[in-house]
Amino acid sequence: MTAINATVRGVVQGVGFRYFVLREAQRLGLTGWVHNRTDGSVGLWVQGGAAEIAEFKECLAVGPRHASISSLQIEEAQPNPSVQGFEVR
Repeated sequence: MTAINATVRGVVQGVGFRYFVLREAQRLGLTGWVHNRTDGSVGLWVQGGAAEIAEFKECLAVGPRHASISSLQIEEAQPNPSVQGFEVR
């Protein structure tokens, strides 16, 4: 199991970005959370298999139709096996 923290900047609030992340995470069987930050970015923590995380990263780089991503920062994180499901915070 692997985990990542990510910060997505650009036009990512008010365009369904968090629910896009939720759908993609659920489709790939990933667990974690996503939330809007006060600076206008979206933050997330997600964990799962390496192949699924790799595909998820590709989805993040594109985003939903109405989003415009100017910056995507991804860093490795510590997995937490006790986290179950995926939530929008």
